[in-house]
Amino acid sequence: MNFARLLPQSLFVRLLLIWLAGMAIVLGISLWLFQVERERIGLSSRLDNLVQEVASTLETLDALPAQNRADWLHATHLRRYHLHLGNLPPQQPDAHLAPPAPLIERLREALQPRPLRPLGSVRQERHASHFLYTELRDGQPVTLEMYTPTRRPPPPAPLSQWLLPLGALLAGATLLFWLALRLTIQPLARFIHATRLLGDDPEHAPPPSLSRLAPKEVQQASAAFAHLQERIRAHLDERTRILGAISHDLQTPVTRMRLRAELIDDDELRERLQADLSDMQTLIEEGLAYARSLNLAHRRDAARPIDLDALLAVLCDDASDMGWQVTPPPAPSHATVFGHEDLLRRALWNLVSNGIKFGQRVHLTVSADAQQVIIEVRDEGPGLPEAQLEKVFEPFYRLEGSRNRDTGGTGLGLAITRNLLATQHGTVTLANAPAGGLAARITLPRHMPAPPQEAVTRPL
Repeated sequence: MNFARLLPQSLFVRLLLIWLAGMAIVLGISLWLFQVERERIGLSSRLDNLVQEVASTLETLDALPAQNRADWLHATHLRRYHLHLGNLPPQQPDAHLAPPAPLIERLREALQPRPLRPLGSVRQERHASHFLYTELRDGQPVTLEMYTPTRRPPPPAPLSQWLLPLGALLAGATLLFWLALRLTIQPLARFIHATRLLGDDPEHAPPPSLSRLAPKEVQQASAAFAHLQERIRAHLDERTRILGAISHDLQTPVTRMRLRAELIDDDELRERLQADLSDMQTLIEEGLAYARSLNLAHRRDAARPIDLDALLAVLCDDASDMGWQVTPPPAPSHATVFGHEDLLRRALWNLVSNGIKFGQRVHLTVSADAQQVIIEVRDEGPGLPEAQLEKVFEPFYRLEGSRNRDTGGTGLGLAITRNLLATQHGTVTLANAPAGGLAARITLPRHMPAPPQEAVTRPL
């Protein structure tokens, strides 16, 4: 049996359960120790009172004349012990019964220098009688008969009497611990939320500074996270600048090479050079487009509502002008999304042109609900292996065979499309359609997402 599955997944719940279990164990042990200590203190107190009473009685007998001692004992009512003048050992003593050792020790200590020795014990119906020999100051022997109960001691107080105060104590302590734990866990939840946002978007605004009430370790982790985010952002910016600079600077020598190729007399060689230069020019343009798509985060605040039906109609008209076979959605969606129309149009155009290139014909469908809009761009091509459906979004990744350089592909089209849609708070995935072909599924929010600085953490 896997006990790990039985544990709650939340750190807050785990710590709260540990606290409750610990408090229950501590209170249970404390209650047991209290009962034991109360019994011990009560027994010691009763023995001390009994011994002091016996000592006082013997002192009184010492002060009385010998002829008056019997009358005084007869008139005195003693419940827990009795004194007999003379040496009166018990008849038929019980060999298995002896006076309690603590009682003998306390009596011997309190009656010094009087002698004290046990004479025997007799078991009665409700108690045991222990006979002890001692003497008065004038040497008169005295038999001390002590009584101890033979029944079991009364049970401790029932648990029901302790449930209410213990429950109140546990509830109060739990409430305080819950408040302290919430103050501790909430900054950690904000830190986790910011980490998740970084995984989705490295350009996301850094998390707000944590309260001073947050634990020192969480504050240190948050500071390290902010530093890491700055390093990642700087690294991505540097990579984008390098890619853009290289692509831009290559255009000048390619243009010069194209002009010089025109001076070559060999027609076949000139055409080959012109074809190679065209491929280089296409790769440079795609590289610049990819670099620009990585640097569009600043446009998010300028998002506007977009009439999706109108945008798709213009897209289909442009495709028709190109001689492409693009089937529009079967019915208007009446959907509006928020974003940048030029970027969204370019992303859709990339997917349509990709479908035409490898599938000859493209079908558009739109479905919408209250939260999002889903646009599907399906071609009639051979599709892709399942293992390649995500890899094709990587920059400069190209499949062999049908998707190669001969078709004009550079391996950047889908990467650019994903970056463009990310600026619209959208996503794109690929899947092989059941009816055949490759289907690109675009998901866009219907409402304007909250600005990054207003993002809140999920409550505990």
